[in-house]
Amino acid sequence: MDADADLLRTSGLRVTTPRLAVLRATESMPHATADDIVTALTAELPTTSHQAVYGVLAALTGVGLVRRIEPAGSPARYERRTGDNHHHIVCTLCGAIEDVDCAVGHSPCLTPSDAHGFAVTTAEVTYWGICERCAAAERDDSGADAPDAGASAVAPDAPRVP
Repeated sequence: MDADADLLRTSGLRVTTPRLAVLRATESMPHATADDIVTALTAELPTTSHQAVYGVLAALTGVGLVRRIEPAGSPARYERRTGDNHHHIVCTLCGAIEDVDCAVGHSPCLTPSDAHGFAVTTAEVTYWGICERCAAAERDDSGADAPDAGASAVAPDAPRVP
């Protein structure tokens, strides 16, 4: 907890119980929604409101201690992994999210065709697919004799997230 308190102080934020609790929650639950965090804090801070958690998340995001990501079709998610330009892969069936390290070397999709005079510092990429658990469930549901066993009904350009 002392490390988190030091992080808050060096970021110019006051050390408060809700800020420390939200930092711990985002560390233990990467890609959590604000609702997930409120639920996680219920035992420790039963009177904490959604608005208070949103305020803490905004403050932590504002100073770079927490990163907000917004996959299409999903509520905003928060994570402690910041400053490394990593990306995410999202399951189109269940909404599971995992970190993906930034591609190194020449990656055409990460170099804009026209930067319009901008000095590009980061690129945000979201990969979409079907996680192992959902793929296994689809295989189990499809049966071995079905002609399209294992095929997904999800269009690659239309993410489906609960």
